Amino acid sequence: MRQFDLTPFRRSTVGFDRLFDMLETSARQAAGADNYPPFNLERIDGDRYRITIAVAGFGRDEIEITAQQNLLQVKGNKAANEASAGAFLHIGIANRSFERRFELADFVRVEDARLNDGLLTIELVREVPEAMKPKTVAIKTGAPLAAVEDRSDEPQAA
Repeated sequence: MRQFDLTPFRRSTVGFDRLFDMLETSARQAAGADNYPPFNLERIDGDRYRITIAVAGFGRDEIEITAQQNLLQVKGNKAANEASAGAFLHIGIANRSFERRFELADFVRVEDARLNDGLLTIELVREVPEAMKPKTVAIKTGAPLAAVEDRSDEPQAA
């Protein structure tokens, strides 16, 4: 795999450390990545996303979803079923434990998670706080407030 050097970008930007760390970490992990279980990432609209993970053979009680700041972690813990091990002639459905991690952007939260027909669907929504949203500033006429206040300090002409 090709290695990227992000040093020039790190020197000329401020506040993007987390982004560069994430890119470097994902590049390292991609080299030896396990593609189990398969998943889809969808953008539903501007601020809504969906992750669908194929978890055939897992029950609701065998899957754990943990959402913390900027990280979504999905774990599947499959207990070894020793009693029926001799009954299978072929095992084609993977039933090993797994862990998937997804880096989330700021203000992205998990809205819903459902397991249906072997697919785990996680709905995500980005909710930017009101204080962070762009605001339209009204334009007024007249002198700036600082200029008006400065004139009041000047001595009055007699």
